[in-house]
This record gives sequence, C-alpha cells and structure tokens, in this order.
Amino acid sequence: MSLGCTVVGNWRDDNAGVRGGTRLKVGAAICRPLLASMGSVLALSSRPGRQNSPFPHDGPVSRWDRRDGRLPNPGSFDGLHRSCKDVFPQQTEGVKLVVNKILSSFFKVSHTFHLSAVGPSNYRFHVSYLQSDTDSKEVDSPMLIGEMDSSGSLNAHSLFHLTERIRAKAVFQTQQSHFVTWQFETEYRGSDFTAAVTLANPDILRESVIVVAHFLQSVSSQLILGGELVYHRGRAEEGGILTLAGQYSGPNWVATLNAGKGGAHMSYYHRANKQIQVGVEFEASTRTQETTFSFGYQMDLPEANMVFRGLVDSRCIIGGVLEKRLRPLPATLIMGAFVNHRGDKLQCGLGVNVG
Repeated sequence: MSLGCTVVGNWRDDNAGVRGGTRLKVGAAICRPLLASMGSVLALSSRPGRQNSPFPHDGPVSRWDRRDGRLPNPGSFDGLHRSCKDVFPQQTEGVKLVVNKILSSFFKVSHTFHLSAVGPSNYRFHVSYLQSDTDSKEVDSPMLIGEMDSSGSLNAHSLFHLTERIRAKAVFQTQQSHFVTWQFETEYRGSDFTAAVTLANPDILRESVIVVAHFLQSVSSQLILGGELVYHRGRAEEGGILTLAGQYSGPNWVATLNAGKGGAHMSYYHRANKQIQVGVEFEASTRTQETTFSFGYQMDLPEANMVFRGLVDSRCIIGGVLEKRLRPLPATLIMGAFVNHRGDKLQCGLGVNVG
C-alpha cells in the first residue's frame, strides 16, 4: 500500500468481510509532523488493510505479455504490498451484522449494525454504484461509493475514467459537521508505466496543501521500480519526503521493498499451493526507533466453504479469523480472536454477513 500521509487507513468494506479502520482520516495538521520526521514510507499501522481503495482493483496480470513481448502496466503504487497484506486477518471486535441488498446489476446498499465493548456502538449505511473496470471504460460511467454512520460522519468516493488510460478520483470525508479530508487524484496508465498525482486538503486561506506524486516503471518481466514524492506546504513550514520502491516477482512469489528517510517497509508473499498462502512483513521506523516483524497465512478450504487467516508478530500478538459460508443460506459467519500476550489483552469478535 502507499504509505503516504494522504492515505493512512482503509475503507470499511463490510460487504467483503470484517475490515477495520477508516479511509483518509487525517488532515494537514497531522501530516506536518509525519513529513518532518517520519516521511511517507512507514505508518506502522496496527494491522495492514485488506485494500487501500473501496473500488475493485485490477486483477493480477502476467508480468510478461507473451503475445507481443511487451511489458504490462505495473499497476498502482498503493498496490505494491497488496498480495502480502491480503493474507493477514483483520481484527474483529464485538458483534457485527451486515445486511446487503442488490437493487440492480450496478447498484447495491448495505446496513451495518455494530455492538462494541471497546468503542461506541454504531450503525452505518453504505451505498455503491459500481461497474466492472471494462464496462466503465466503455460507457464512460462513474463509480460512486458513499457511507454514513449514526454520528453523521460521511465518507464519499468517486472514480471516473476520463479516457482509456486516464482515471480521476475524488475523496471527501467529514466528522459529523466538519470536513476532515478532501482529496483529488489523477492517474495515467501507460503501456509499461503508471504516473499519478494527488492533491490533498488544499486550503487557500491557511495557505496549506499536500501533493503526492507516484511513478512506477516495469523494467523487466520480473522487476518494477518507482518512487513516491510527498510535498507539504504551510504557513510556518514546508518540506518533502522521497521514498523509493521496488518489486521483484517470481512464478508464485512476490518481494517488495519501500525505503526512504522515514524507514523501510519490506514484504514477501508466497503461494505454496491452491489452498495455502503465506506472507511476511518487516517494518522499521526511524522516528519511533521501532521495528516490527509479522507472519501471516491464509488457508482456503473450498470443500468446507471456509477461509482461515492467521498472524503472529514480534509484538507478541497472535490472532486468527475464520470465515464460513453458510450454504445454502446467503450468509457468511465470521469469527475472530486476537491475543496480545505482552499487554495481557484478549479481543474477540463475531460477525454475520447476509446477502
């Protein structure tokens, strides 16, 4: 994922499972110290998110197009570590019920009821208008996602295909009646490279803005190189952080490295067979002088309609999440438990997805 300060969380996608976190819950006041001391390479989040964008991402492509010998597009910068992060389970807590309703082939709504023992219980209403990536390019139709909770906070995302290669995104987030984030992104996907520019929280009155530039290039059939530049300007200060990135892939494994002034983030993903996938992450921060090591695995049992994900990390946290499809009912049962041995804490969760 891209670890720039304009993207520091994950969109709540309860339709695909129990996922924690919020999208883009950060402002310019928070980004200033991050840029000054930590940079964009490492945020040391409590757990990696399943995906960084609420929109369906492109499926995996072959690193070498054997039909004409040309290299494929490397994809988005925030998708470099996605293969590894998808293996890790998401923390579950309390009791959650998600009811999904498909109104048409593109239009869907969902209702989420969450009873929490740690934080306040809440209700969220989620609506999405999504088409496949191919259909949206053909009919020039936007993808829209919105979510509002019981406190009045709103998350809104939009994605437009301006041309076959140019995509534009907009993100707005409020906390009750206050705007927290407004972000605009333009991405160009060439035949073998991707370039993107993001403008976050521009404020003319306070003379502040955050600009993030990404670039990825397919160097060979197995190697991708690129970088991220984060620039922040305010009344009292301005600064920039450069992060370099590389990814090397094999037939059934992917190794990725992000390194910059703020630290380093390394991940390794390996698919052992059709049922078992493993991932290893190493994160180091020069700001906090901390390093973390995490091992995650995913086991698919298609005959039993079950998926199990587990993790063990250097902070003495052990956890797992089991997802069981309750056929023939249109429902999925999700059970999870996480134990922090160092902090002597236990966190359990139970969820049901209907529809």
